[in-house]
Amino acid sequence: MFEYIRYGEQDGIVTILLDRPAKKNAITSQMLSDLRTCWDMFDASQTARVAILGSALDDIFSAGADLTDPPPNFWSALPEFGFSTDKPIIAAINGKSIGIAAVLTSMCDFCVMSEEAELIYPEAKIGVCKGAVTALVRRMPLRLANELMMLGDPISAQRAYNAGFVNRVAARGQHMETARALARTLAANAPLVVEMLKRMSLEVVGTTAIQTFAQVSDASSRVNDSQDARDALVAFRNKTKPVFHRR
Repeated sequence: MFEYIRYGEQDGIVTILLDRPAKKNAITSQMLSDLRTCWDMFDASQTARVAILGSALDDIFSAGADLTDPPPNFWSALPEFGFSTDKPIIAAINGKSIGIAAVLTSMCDFCVMSEEAELIYPEAKIGVCKGAVTALVRRMPLRLANELMMLGDPISAQRAYNAGFVNRVAARGQHMETARALARTLAANAPLVVEMLKRMSLEVVGTTAIQTFAQVSDASSRVNDSQDARDALVAFRNKTKPVFHRR
């Protein structure tokens, strides 16, 4: 279905796996677009109750954004940035989760890390920054977030677990099965209750400035990049009345 992403559903559980082995799952603009499609499919499914986001590779979750093809609207497939669903999402992390991948997994509702896994955010060392990582201050202790963001030091699975940021630390190679165990419990619970509690909890947590910026940018783009907007400009130049078709 997708070149570098696997999507499947079984027993109410959707599994989404990044699968670009030649580039260590470095995320391109097309991969981000395909991931957004996966999220939309999950949200629209009448049978899916929970999703697991993981890696098809044994040694790494993702090397981050592919800097030869960086996603322009990096937030479009980040939960609670460009995409929102009331259904729970579990991140299952093995190896390193770097840059945009660290933000992507951190914005999920539950997190499982294998014992050797690490979160790494290198922008302070590289010298470029989009700011999405600042949303993590609502999901982990501020001083731990500062280490991740400003020092660029790796955060180990055990450290993240001790800080209450990770739900489970799994033995090497067991992160997906541990995530599936959580998913099976969630899928068996009352979906209306689970979805209501997720949304109400996120409303308590609130959004950050970068999330608001992303959402406003998306809303503006939908209008200004629409066919109606292009037709309106043509009508203005031709001094005619525009006809709008809501597209």
